[in-house]
Amino acid sequence: MEASLQFETPDRGEEDARADLYGLLAVLFYQPPSNELLESIASAPSDGEGALPDAWRALQTACRDADPESARDEYESLFVGVGKPEVFLYGSYYLAGFLMEKPLAQLRSDLLALGLEREDDVTESEDHISSLCEVMRHLISTEDVLHGSIATQKQFFAAHIQPWVQTLCDTILRHPEARFHAPVAQLAQAFFAVEMQAFDMVNLQN
Repeated sequence: MEASLQFETPDRGEEDARADLYGLLAVLFYQPPSNELLESIASAPSDGEGALPDAWRALQTACRDADPESARDEYESLFVGVGKPEVFLYGSYYLAGFLMEKPLAQLRSDLLALGLEREDDVTESEDHISSLCEVMRHLISTEDVLHGSIATQKQFFAAHIQPWVQTLCDTILRHPEARFHAPVAQLAQAFFAVEMQAFDMVNLQN
């Protein structure tokens, strides 16, 4: 899984920037960061003011200071673990208290309706946060008018991400071993808060 770090510039639209950030979060939650990714994030543009730009700059600082091997050890300690992980990255756990529960079944039904299914080489279940970010990236980027509409994006986000993602981010931020991944969670939390506000505006405009 790879991410394109081409954030919003004068000749790129806001939708492309959203898709890029979803793609980046998908990578950061799916696997430990490579040295190339750390360098790419650290050298990317960092303009703007507010919670989201501040979180982005905090992640850039973490990437400059990070050792890839230490970041890998931290990822495996937090999200893989022996027996069970320190922090679960699956929606079903937060929504139902267990993995592979009813929320996952509903998610699979909704993905089928969108014409999407898990690829054979993806080991995580569809309710993993990285998989959900990939779906959002696809919905933003697709040329399918129906499936790529703001209404479809809002519906998917509200059903499968919004109810639990802030709890996930808070859990990571509170964990004493989350050094590199705390800024990742901070960025995710700030970005998802912006997404929630934007989707709320869709209601006000309709």
